[in-house]
Amino acid sequence: MTVESTAARTPRRSAGNKAGTTGTKRTTSTTKKAAGADKSAEPALVQLLTPEGKRVKNAEFDTYVADITAEDLRGLYRDMVLTRRFDAEATALQRQGELGLWASLLGQEAAQIGSGRALRDDDYVFPTYREHGVAWCRGVDPTNLLGMFRGVNNGGWDPNGNNFHLYTIVIGSQTLHATGYAMGITKDGADSAVIAYFGDGASSQGDVAEAFTFSAVYNAPVVFFCQNNQWAISEPTEKQSRVPLYQRAQGFGFPGVRVDGNDVLANLAVTKWALERARAGEGPTLVEAFTYRMGAHTTSDDPTRYRGDEERLAWEAKDPILRLRRYLEAANHADEGFFAELETESEALGKRVREAVRAMPDPDHFAIFENVYADGHALVDEERAQFAAYQDSFADEDGGK
Repeated sequence: MTVESTAARTPRRSAGNKAGTTGTKRTTSTTKKAAGADKSAEPALVQLLTPEGKRVKNAEFDTYVADITAEDLRGLYRDMVLTRRFDAEATALQRQGELGLWASLLGQEAAQIGSGRALRDDDYVFPTYREHGVAWCRGVDPTNLLGMFRGVNNGGWDPNGNNFHLYTIVIGSQTLHATGYAMGITKDGADSAVIAYFGDGASSQGDVAEAFTFSAVYNAPVVFFCQNNQWAISEPTEKQSRVPLYQRAQGFGFPGVRVDGNDVLANLAVTKWALERARAGEGPTLVEAFTYRMGAHTTSDDPTRYRGDEERLAWEAKDPILRLRRYLEAANHADEGFFAELETESEALGKRVREAVRAMPDPDHFAIFENVYADGHALVDEERAQFAAYQDSFADEDGGK
């Protein structure tokens, strides 16, 4: 299977081209074709590992994983298993009242681990609020991801320590941040790259379109990594876009590619390719990881209200972890001892996360007023005093709090 480079597929029309003089009937036909009316013509999909765990040859992308070893494959499997275990523990903690909210990545492990392991240390990541697997690849301790969801901080890690930005809650805004950062890299003369993660729902945001425009015009070294998990909360992708998401890159003048989002090898290879393009001064790339959110959008969501069991079961058969395990076993790259040891490590991680969350100290009630202005502000001082008076109103008669 091959990648479809949408940027160079057709030549641009000149100002004098008479494309606009065709009849209405022809224009309508063209529009229908672009909108995907022909369901038999499926978009190109980069896949190196089938759901059955069989290796697929790919002339364009095999070279990007040609040096991968059995140890590397076991490492990718370990990353996905531990990320899923952490995610499951976080979901359970929210159900137990220890977290206010949680956004699960269940089903998207291959997209995140594959792309995350493609990065160099000097590359910079701009995530949404669901990139727990990418955070794992960047060396961010899983327990640091939970402070914000517990309400004790705004992010528990130094972004510059791991080149992994704090989680972004505002949908799509991080693509603009990534583009600006990438433009700065170019001005600095560095050869590193930037990657921005977002979902299929965010692709409908104006911020994303603006980021595409600026990155293309300024040839910014940025990779836009869209995890199309089929549902923007309760809205399916086909109600957001008349064409496959990766084809949107064509209108901005840079290439787009759709990759099997449940194939960790394919995500590793395609992301490496896109990052190398960026570092070589060839500009942005849009990668659409075609995957599936097997759980709820967040723990406040009930997916049974808008999608059926048949769809979920069909995607569970494409499970990214089971896929790689089948390949490891068939190739004799891992034995039962490896899987048993990993299970033990997984349970230990869950226990550590559980204990760390429950031990998190409550935040200073007055911290919200700090660092709002560099030199202080009269209005903030007034609000702080009002809040202090409110807190004091809870004191008992003996002066205790």
